[in-house]
Amino acid sequence: MPRKLRELEADLKKAGFSRSPGKGSHRNYTHPRFPGVVTISGKEGDDAKPYQEKQVAAAIEKAKT
Repeated sequence: MPRKLRELEADLKKAGFSRSPGKGSHRNYTHPRFPGVVTISGKEGDDAKPYQEKQVAAAIEKAKT
C-alpha cells in the first residue's frame, strides 16, 4: 500500500527540511545541507508515487551527510 503525500512531507519536516513558497498543488522543501529543492506535487491525501518516495528518501539521506 503506497504511503500518503502528507506522510512524505512529515518525514521531510522531521529531517529538518522547511517549506518554501510555491503555488498550486506543488510544495517545495529545502534544507541547508541539501543542494536543490524537493518538490511534492499533488494533494496531501493522494497516494505517493514510487518516484516520490525514492526522491524523498534520497534527499533525507543526502541531508544527513
